[in-house]
Amino acid sequence: MTGDGVSVSTGRPLIGVSTYLEVRASWGVWELPAALLPAGYPRLVRAAGGLTAMLPPDDPSYADDVVARLDGVVIAGGPDVEPVRYGAKREERTGPPARERDAWELALIEAALASGTPLLGICRGMQLLNVALGGTLVQHLEGHVEAVGVFGAHEVKPVPGTLYESIAPTACPVPTYHHQAVDRLGRDLIVSAHAEDGTVEAVELPSPHWALGVQWHPEMGEDLRVMKALTRAACDRRT
Repeated sequence: MTGDGVSVSTGRPLIGVSTYLEVRASWGVWELPAALLPAGYPRLVRAAGGLTAMLPPDDPSYADDVVARLDGVVIAGGPDVEPVRYGAKREERTGPPARERDAWELALIEAALASGTPLLGICRGMQLLNVALGGTLVQHLEGHVEAVGVFGAHEVKPVPGTLYESIAPTACPVPTYHHQAVDRLGRDLIVSAHAEDGTVEAVELPSPHWALGVQWHPEMGEDLRVMKALTRAACDRRT
């Protein structure tokens, strides 16, 4: 085993990470449509012992084939989930829809759960996991975004006896940027961490699944524990 818990005999696990899809992005002399992934995600996967494969939005019917080639899946942060996905009307402060991402990432989640592929949802990814399992969202929380485009920090406390508590057994500060949250839990999900104000900060499916969602952004910090847990689970499943 390496220092990060990855088996030398099997190599680094391949972790697929979903991406943004922007109609207009600029770099160098170019201004074109682009699939984007903030550099913090592959940095975190690499530091936790994995290899990153970007998963830009595609035909949802391809999701099973894509997930079959992966050892683990990360659903990244991003825009608000379209409320119609959980049977609600759009409220004034809910962002514009990202329908291609919603459809593709819901298909990735379903494929990961069906195949037993370890799954980590980050911020939007946690919310989408909840929606995929029939849950609903709070469309706006006051006071959870300090400034537009600026990550804040607050403490999260694990729920005893959960997978998340086995990863992070004590309360700790986390990087955060969100204005939506889990409302009604999806089927079989359990809450595994809270913020001080009671906001749900992590959800998970019980064993034998390895499916965890966190409301914060581990890719914006130095704490590798959640991603290391995913890469270990990915290696365990492969072997």
